[in-house]
Amino acid sequence: MSLHAFQFRTFIFTALLATASLFPSFASEFNPADWAVFPSFRADRRHVSSRGIVQTMLEGIRPACEFSQEMPPAEFPCWQKKVQEAMKKLMKFPSHAELPEPVLVKTVQRERYRVEKWESYPLPGAAVPFLVLIPDTASEKNPVPVLFCIPGSDQTKEELAAETSPDLAQPSIPQPGNNAMAYHYVRQGWAAVVVDNAGTGEEADAERAAGRSSHDYENLARFLLEMDWSWLGYASYTDQCVLDWVKTRPWVQKNRIILSGFSLGTEPMMVLGVLNPDIFAFVYNDFLCRTLERAKVMTMPSSKGVRSAPNSIRHLIPGFWQQFDFPDIVAALAPRPVICTEGGLDRDFKLISTAYRLAGAPDCFQYHHQPRFADATQRWQGACLPAGLDRDAFFRLANVDPRNHFFKKDLVIPWIQGLLNKDKK
Repeated sequence: MSLHAFQFRTFIFTALLATASLFPSFASEFNPADWAVFPSFRADRRHVSSRGIVQTMLEGIRPACEFSQEMPPAEFPCWQKKVQEAMKKLMKFPSHAELPEPVLVKTVQRERYRVEKWESYPLPGAAVPFLVLIPDTASEKNPVPVLFCIPGSDQTKEELAAETSPDLAQPSIPQPGNNAMAYHYVRQGWAAVVVDNAGTGEEADAERAAGRSSHDYENLARFLLEMDWSWLGYASYTDQCVLDWVKTRPWVQKNRIILSGFSLGTEPMMVLGVLNPDIFAFVYNDFLCRTLERAKVMTMPSSKGVRSAPNSIRHLIPGFWQQFDFPDIVAALAPRPVICTEGGLDRDFKLISTAYRLAGAPDCFQYHHQPRFADATQRWQGACLPAGLDRDAFFRLANVDPRNHFFKKDLVIPWIQGLLNKDKK
């Protein structure tokens, strides 16, 4: 061996020893708990880990449209306008002033209501199907409230409508479960409009034809991000085009349009709520959390040293955290009525309640905890979640019960009835 090669091997060996001394967990059995909060073994406390560096950047983010409980009432409308302008920029809706009118594809009669299948044409080359459930009592002379229903991740518009086939050729489900949101609404005498989430159901790709799970969010979201858009921007835009059409229907009570979102569907619901001040009320059927905080604290690595992502790529909107988080958006909906049905942190609900007091409508925000966390002593009550959580620990501290995740019709329907009955007094 040449002297040069020997010196080089000696250098590499010495460097490896030095690395082991700086990072002792590399030289011994890996303990995930030792790495839960991005330790730095350097004297200057800097990180070599790129993830650790980015995590310190996350800690420094302060959203520009963050709601403050100390906000003077006079500033609240200006803050709401700021939220709306930021949302417009983030969602990047294309201009749609001259879109073709939606086309009616099929109508079937059900007991006490009819189901209509329509197609919307929001983009060149696009045909986006949606369903409309109209009670037999609705007419131009007797307009009815309408519930605009947005499903969760693994749901289709047919499931929400209690239908068994996209072409409406089969009988509806005789006894639908809780998640048939639109069906439960139309049975109350209200109209319901149901969309699919982008990439789901009829809007899914080849995996649906292959008999597999009927959604491919990840590739769809990736391509949209590559085109400087986002899954939420695209999905909200196609929903907006349908919503614009709904506002023109003669059987719709124009000042009683309610957005109803389940799980993933709460995200387009919040976007549409901020961008459409004429919406009457909102059903938020999911737990409420701060997504930036979730990213900050879900840092517990697996036994293989891999940290989990706080959310999938379909939830990513470049620049979102720099502007606001979910509680801020819900606060910006005030004074319009909102019900949250599946819990979260009391800290966030108190924040939103303050916004409703500032807007002069303290009774228009209602929230419910999951049965598991109905007792306040069972709920975590801190100001900030601790770092070093895995997914299960995050859910526990955020007062989330994933096993109890379904459309809470027994909470929502009486709440809507109460809102509508106020008009009759």
